[in-house]
Amino acid sequence: MTAQAPDQNVVEEEWDYLIVLDACRYDFFAELYDEYFDGSLEKRRSPGSATPEWAAKTFTDHADVTYLSANPFINSLGIPLSELKWGASCEYEWAAADHIGEVVDLWQDDWDDDLGAVVPEAVTAAARERLDEDRDDDGMVVHYLQPHAPYLRRGRGRKLERIRGGVLEPDEEPADAGRDWPVVDSLRRRVERRLGESQMAMALGMLVELNLGSVLDVGNRGLRETIEQYYEENLRLAMEAAADLATDLDGRVVVTSDHGEAFGEHDVWEHHVETHIPALVDVPWLVLD
Repeated sequence: MTAQAPDQNVVEEEWDYLIVLDACRYDFFAELYDEYFDGSLEKRRSPGSATPEWAAKTFTDHADVTYLSANPFINSLGIPLSELKWGASCEYEWAAADHIGEVVDLWQDDWDDDLGAVVPEAVTAAARERLDEDRDDDGMVVHYLQPHAPYLRRGRGRKLERIRGGVLEPDEEPADAGRDWPVVDSLRRRVERRLGESQMAMALGMLVELNLGSVLDVGNRGLRETIEQYYEENLRLAMEAAADLATDLDGRVVVTSDHGEAFGEHDVWEHHVETHIPALVDVPWLVLD
């Protein structure tokens, strides 16, 4: 039996800069990291299987850090996760502004409207700007959105747009609420032949992010093979940008993740709160040389 990885404890660990790659699985990272980083890699067990759970269980008291966040769930607005209408799916009465010294809202300031995401290069640029400022904190967290969907070369972030809109305007319906996605619907029967009904909603949640050519790839090659390829592409983009930033960082630098991503393991796709399967809670902990 494989031993369980030690717990990830961000607050108790020593670091000057913590680079968080959102939704980064340990196994994919382990295969690729030495193309971008030099360091000592360990597997850690995240306290959460989605960003809201990870944040609420990680920053339980008050951490005097600067947190550059490309993820809308970690924001400076003081809205408890339990009050967000779209995406949080939890009862955590946690708000980042109550537990983190300073949150920089990259998800708002550096949002790409065409992609429905914050691209890795924008996060790196924002972090570099902060390096030139006088700061009085115990460290900096740089939270990249990738490899989390949307897959930047394959579609756009329709679900993230909903989440972001729900943070900015909690009581408003998103513009695409109730909209049908005819391309996705046309592939429903083909995908259903491969997946059980219980997995269908989760799988379709991935398909709505894709452009037409990518959806056709799914129909021709299968969902898992296609999504894993796109996920790796996103991960490489994030690692390249993070490695570029790391060259400017002095002190102890750690690369980790908030949670992983599931590709059908245990009949789970994507990531969901309190779903503690290895694909979602096994994350990297890389201390850079």
